[in-house]
Amino acid sequence: MTAPLTIAVDGVSGSGKSSVAQAVAAACAMAYLDTGAMYRAITAAVLDARVELTDPDAIARVAARAELQISTDPRDRRVLLAGRRVDDRIRGPEVTAAVSAVSAVREVRELLVQRQRALIADAACGIVVEGRDIGTVVAPQAAVKVFLVADPEVRARRRAAQDDARTGSATAGAVANATVRADLVRRDTADSARAVSPLVAAPDAVTIDTTDLGLDEVVAQVLALADGARR
Repeated sequence: MTAPLTIAVDGVSGSGKSSVAQAVAAACAMAYLDTGAMYRAITAAVLDARVELTDPDAIARVAARAELQISTDPRDRRVLLAGRRVDDRIRGPEVTAAVSAVSAVREVRELLVQRQRALIADAACGIVVEGRDIGTVVAPQAAVKVFLVADPEVRARRRAAQDDARTGSATAGAVANATVRADLVRRDTADSARAVSPLVAAPDAVTIDTTDLGLDEVVAQVLALADGARR
């Protein structure tokens, strides 16, 4: 029996990972896992516990007792913490500013990687997994690995527009884009430099520059890779 297909979608912030991964999962009738949402939910728990972001032991203790649930339905990005939905909250600026520090803690990564692997193993229909260390650490055996990149200015515009859509505001502009760009660069630098599971493309990943590509074009490339893996 052929093992269910795993597609790993890694990349820098604002490169389109979530949109691409969800679209591919829906097109292939596969499960979908946003590992970044898991780290963001743990970050929310850490903020609620009011522990210092410079105290890895305290962060690890909060992570160990956090009651985290996440949907693997590509049509339902439901994330629950202690039984309460935190989907919107974990995309807010407070969590975004702290998530790199929390996700750099070894015990947090070990805990969540274990849970991510269990969710992958449970996906009988196959799964598309997005994050920053999927092809290198979480699922190095994935049949399809892609690493998305894009020009920082383009990424900043995309993320600012997403934030506006999420909050219902209309702040996207030169100042907002500059702020978002600085935050994207900060996070990518921090995640690339961390000692545990750094942000890096797997040696066998296909790098796709999404700067001048529409969503459908990127999805088509990933679907073509998936078709090739099934043959």
